[in-house]
Amino acid sequence: MSDPAPDDGWQPPPLPRRLTDPVPVILVGSGLWLVALVVLGALALIGSRPVDVWLWACVVGVGLGVVGLGVLGLQRRANARGARGAQKL
Repeated sequence: MSDPAPDDGWQPPPLPRRLTDPVPVILVGSGLWLVALVVLGALALIGSRPVDVWLWACVVGVGLGVVGLGVLGLQRRANARGARGAQKL
């Protein structure tokens, strides 16, 4: 049996929602940054490690996760109301 020709309108089936939803990935990533922030912050408070670039990298990682979730929320609301430029998530 041969593969369908590329011009016959065949399209692969859509991926399941659990494989295309970015929210769990953002939450896990932000959670890992938050854990690292807590550990480095505790070590800085007890004086065993200075406040350095790694602590601020963790702050930025958590912040970007929050911003990412906010952007996804805006995109989903725009898609729900039928905005023409909204991405389909």
